[in-house]
Amino acid sequence: MEELLAQISNIGFPIAISCYLLVRFEKKLEELKEVIGELSNAVEKLNK
Repeated sequence: MEELLAQISNIGFPIAISCYLLVRFEKKLEELKEVIGELSNAVEKLNK
């Protein structure tokens, strides 16, 4: 039983951290996508 709990804590912590980082990374990617779109529009305006 102790081995099972040790394995869960050893595996569960990295999984929890990975999920947390993926959620944060997704938000940053969404922001980056918006900024790239704005930059693209600005470049198009400059070329006209």
